[in-house]
Order: sequence, then C-alpha cells, then structure tokens
Amino acid sequence: MYACIDLGSNSFHLLIANWHDGRHDIVERFSDKVQLGEGLADGGRLTDDAFARGLRCLHTFRHALDRYPIQHCWAVGTNALRIASNADEFLKAASQLGINIDIVSGLEEAALVYAGVTSALPESPEPRLIIDIGGGSTELVIGQDDTRLQSHSMPIGCISWRDRWFAEQPADANELEKRLDLALQSAEQVFAQVTQALAANPWSDVYASSGTAKMLAGVCAQRMGSSSPNSVDLPLLKSFKPDILQVACDPTYVLPGLKNGRRELVLPGWAVLCGFMQATGVQSLRFSPSALREGMLHYMVKAAISGDSPLHELRAN
Repeated sequence: MYACIDLGSNSFHLLIANWHDGRHDIVERFSDKVQLGEGLADGGRLTDDAFARGLRCLHTFRHALDRYPIQHCWAVGTNALRIASNADEFLKAASQLGINIDIVSGLEEAALVYAGVTSALPESPEPRLIIDIGGGSTELVIGQDDTRLQSHSMPIGCISWRDRWFAEQPADANELEKRLDLALQSAEQVFAQVTQALAANPWSDVYASSGTAKMLAGVCAQRMGSSSPNSVDLPLLKSFKPDILQVACDPTYVLPGLKNGRRELVLPGWAVLCGFMQATGVQSLRFSPSALREGMLHYMVKAAISGDSPLHELRAN
C-alpha cells in the first residue's frame, strides 16, 4: 500500500492507494486548504499561523496513515518549502511526526505533474501541453507519451497572486476591476517569457490540473449546463469576469459552480489562467483530475521495483 503526501503552497493532499496488475486503486484521499504560502512573499518566511496550520494538517495525516498498512510513503514539498527561510524548521517538526519531506525543484515538480496527468490519458503520438497552477508556482510541460520535451516552472500561483494583487481589496468596484486587469496583464507578461520556447514544440491538446483549473472548469461547466468540470474555454472564461468581481464585492452572491472555500482565490486564479491562455494563444483546455499525487505514485512504484528511493527515480529521469 502506497501513501503520497503533497505539501503545496495552497493545499496539502494525502493519497493512499493500492497498486496491482499495472494500475492503482485509490483507497483514500484527504485534502486541507492549509495555505502554507500565505504571506511568504512579504516576509520570506512561513508565518506562525501558516506553520501551525501545516503541522495540524500533518497530525491529521499521521492519524490517517496509522489506520492503514502503509508499505511505501513519500512526502514532497513544493514552492513554499523551496523558498521559505524557515523551511528547515518545518521539516524538523514534520520529521518528529514520522513524516520526512523531500523538497523538489520546480522542474522536478513539473516532472511529477506530467507523470500524474499522462497516467490517466491514452497513449498519443501527438505532443501535449500540460499546465499546473499551484499556490506559489505554475509548472508547464510539453511532452510526448513518456518523454518530456521541455519543462518550465514559473514564479506565479493563486496564493502569491492573491497576496500581490488582492491582499488589500479596493472598496470601489471600478478600482477592483482595474486591479484585476493589472493582475491579468502581469500574469500574461510572466507567461510571455516562455512562449517562444513553447512554440518550438507545437502541441495538439492542452490539459490543466489542480485546484485553480478545477475551480474555473467547474464554473464553465455550470455555464454550459454540465455538472462535471471538464474544460475551460477562453471566451467563456472571460465572459464571467463581471461575476467574479461580484463574488469579491458581495459575500452573499452565489456563482454557480464555485465552492465557498475557493471564493477568495477566484480573482487571482482567473487572472493567472487567463494570462496563460492569452500569452500562449490557447483557446481551450481540458481539466485533468490526475495531478502531482498520481505522478508521485508512478515514481514510488518504480522505486519499489528498483530498490531506490522515489526521489532518486525522479532525478534519474
């Protein structure tokens, strides 16, 4: 039995699975919106509150792990733990709970995302572009089957963009719209840095994983009369700009498809995803429910076969 712990800048995730006959069966999934990266851009440190939230979540995960006969467990830290000056303190506190965390680089995170997304897709001779918008960074990969043709880790995410652009929300609706427009333009400029490189490997399909994509795909689905978050269309995404502004201004306003727990991230998430799509010319993309955790599982199984650690397998590939 395998356990994958993904310590993201926005959410912590625990995936427990069995592996047999070349496939996995999910036993349990746990998620908690820890927001470990909250305020990190200002002070360069995990705040006391974020630190405490993270440890409380790991206590919960520890209790969940103890209920199962786990044979292989791997915990991975991403952007917040890559850049926080007090990350070592958090790792030490986690180790006292019996959870040892490997910090992966942005490109290693991209490799995990790519393995996770493609694990749920049929084989295809055509290159695919995959984007994963996290809390503190966004990973982009173009790949063909098991081969990554190019990978990028961009310094932009839903938490960092919220803290940068919407930490102090203007009371005036017109000023808030101007702020949203600036956040969109800035996001587009970030992604414009890699558009020339991406163009060197034309892709056929685009897939987006993780919470921001799921959130916005859910709103798009409701607009299209569907209950499943399957895709995001750029013209449709831009059409509900007035609605997300109203979400921010009116706490009683209900936007179909948007969960209450994601309300504070809808403005920065919208800006980041729109910025990516405008910069790259992507008109539509598909949401992938498989993401980094499934990629971790892929490398854990390889490690179990080879006798090496999952991190060694990741870095060897």
